[in-house]
Amino acid sequence: MRLMMEKIILGAYHLVMTIRVVLTARVKIGHGVRFKGLSMVDIRAGASLRIGDGTLINSRNFGYHLNMFRPCKFLADRPGAEIIIGKNCRIHGTCIHAYERITIGDNCLIAANSQIFDGNGHSTSLDDVDNRINTTGGSKPVTIGDSVWIGTGVNILPGVTIGRGAIIAAGSVVKDDVPPLSVVAGNPAAPIARR
Repeated sequence: MRLMMEKIILGAYHLVMTIRVVLTARVKIGHGVRFKGLSMVDIRAGASLRIGDGTLINSRNFGYHLNMFRPCKFLADRPGAEIIIGKNCRIHGTCIHAYERITIGDNCLIAANSQIFDGNGHSTSLDDVDNRINTTGGSKPVTIGDSVWIGTGVNILPGVTIGRGAIIAAGSVVKDDVPPLSVVAGNPAAPIARR
């Protein structure tokens, strides 16, 4: 009986999330996209979110092997900002914040508590630090290739391109491009293996 109730509740979550997201013209969801738990979807006027077929967006700790600190968050808050997620991805408890464009390829794995953002909240304003609070930073697109595996707690900074099949080790801070079929780790992330 408990398992049956759990399935009903999960089905309701999925339905509510799908309806909530589909009702906005700024969001396009492919066939077979699944939402587990309630994600935060904040796609403002002039911005867009596209999620490819068969992708899983998981914001629910139950049944997931890591502890998720927060649900998935998709924020595109400037006109023209785009978040594009490919087919058959699995994204768990991750924040994706686009000022300009974040592109994630097909078959990507993104573990919980990761942050992917293409811009800074404020300018450095070293010539007038007291005014920094009143500034907005610039942006540089982020591109994540097909079949990339991003470990838990990774930060991907503006302007980064991650090549196909690369692995980003848990806790890494990625500030430079990552070659295809390589493994990077650390802060800042540096190559530790390559095919």
